[in-house]
Formats: sequence, structure tokens, C-alpha cells
Amino acid sequence: MASNRINRINEEITRELSVLIRDLKDPRVRGMVSITRVDTTQDLRYARVYISLLDKSDAREVFRGLKSAAGYLRRELGAALSLRYTPELVFQQDDSIDKGARILSILRDIETGETEDEPND
Repeated sequence: MASNRINRINEEITRELSVLIRDLKDPRVRGMVSITRVDTTQDLRYARVYISLLDKSDAREVFRGLKSAAGYLRRELGAALSLRYTPELVFQQDDSIDKGARILSILRDIETGETEDEPND
């Protein structure tokens, strides 16, 4: 039952943070920044926020900007969510979208390779 509550909290945090990050005025946080998932601890003290970036060249600067804005984001989360504790935000880069695209391209290569090897009758 508690995991269902944590899942709902994770979804709410994801929804609120995606709006807040879009409205940040920090020039380091630019480009396509998307939240792929949020993992909150059972005691609601920490939330690991997985971020995916479209442009990987500025990743270090984007994460510096997010770390700098973590206090602001936490305060705004506390105002938006009615929780006893507002979790401390820890940002982490997520490469799952890149890995998925790579697997998809490998599967497509295998598929096209198999169709070429079949004899034409």
C-alpha cells in the first residue's frame, strides 16, 4: 500500500517539476530538458530526479544550473504538494532514451539483414 502512495507522489513531483524547470530563468538550464522519472525514498526525505537532455554537449552546465536551483524548486514543490516533508532533490542524468534508440537501431539492422538474406523465388 505504501508503494502505491510513493508512486503517486513520484508522479506528482514529476508533473510539478516539469512545469517548474520549464519556467526557470537560469541561463544554464536551456534546451530540451525532460524528466524521465522520479524515485522518492520511503521516508520522503530524498527524491532522485532522472533528467534526459536532448543536447548532451551542455550536460555539465545544465546540471550545475539545476543543482543551483534545487532550493527554489524544493520550496515551490513544498507549496504545491501537501506533504509533511518536501524531499531534497538530487538530479541524475538518464541515458535510457539513448539506450532504447540504440537497441531499436540494432533491431532494425537485424531485420533488414534478415530480409536481404532470404532467397527471392
